[in-house]
Amino acid sequence: QLERFKGTWAAMAITEPGCGSDSAAIRTTATKDGDDYILNGEKIFVTSGERADSVVVWATLDKKLGRAAIKSFVVAKGTPGMKVERLEHKLGIKASDTAVISFIDCRVPAANLLGNPEIDVAKGFAGVMETFDNTRPLVAAMAIGCAKASLERIKEIFKDQLDPDYTTPYLQTSNLAAQIYRMEAEWEAARLLMIKATWMADNKKPNSKEASIAKAKAGRVGNEITLKCVELAASVGYGEDELLEKWARDSKILDIFEGTQQIQQLIIARRELGKSSSELK
Repeated sequence: QLERFKGTWAAMAITEPGCGSDSAAIRTTATKDGDDYILNGEKIFVTSGERADSVVVWATLDKKLGRAAIKSFVVAKGTPGMKVERLEHKLGIKASDTAVISFIDCRVPAANLLGNPEIDVAKGFAGVMETFDNTRPLVAAMAIGCAKASLERIKEIFKDQLDPDYTTPYLQTSNLAAQIYRMEAEWEAARLLMIKATWMADNKKPNSKEASIAKAKAGRVGNEITLKCVELAASVGYGEDELLEKWARDSKILDIFEGTQQIQQLIIARRELGKSSSELK
């Protein structure tokens, strides 16, 4: 499969109407039919859903078996039965399309099922959820980059009021400088957490907790930094001629998709307390 899909660009279709942060509540079905699976359902908030070469669709083989029966299927663009219904109009990330896609008797080769086709009730949803252990650090990295751009721009705007070498004691700096220095400290903490989570992913170490920590920290801090930079720059930061307002709009989604701030904190709490998803909701 890695060789067959090598070089192609795939979107990921998980979220459904009435199934937001709870990925286990998926209702899109995949029914075995000879050497194929037939997909039926609707997906929303599919990033790059229109532009991608294919879409990785999460669907259940058996609703009665719950999350354990959820599998991933690669559906090539143009497959009969798959239709982009509309593109969303959004607050930010407007260069990225966000699609609603329907699947009506969409026939997909069985070879396009990713991973093990058998339903492992013991392992449950863990195999599919491992996807997020790799994607959440990447979203954290996006938040880090967006926040860094805002920090660099605000320091450029106020360069005459800042000490570039940090030689002035913190308590003797201006309120403006102190706020920027605090943001830089938060940014560096988020950056290091992101690097740790991505390093663990690269080295195939279990990183579910670290991925959520990095995503939660970077998503929150990134949004706070971009908004604060708009505030500090006042009318300059709010104008459309200035990128600060764009980065502030873009940053909010980085605290939402790939698992909201609240979901990340819930996952972290489960890992710390040794609780299952049924024990701690």
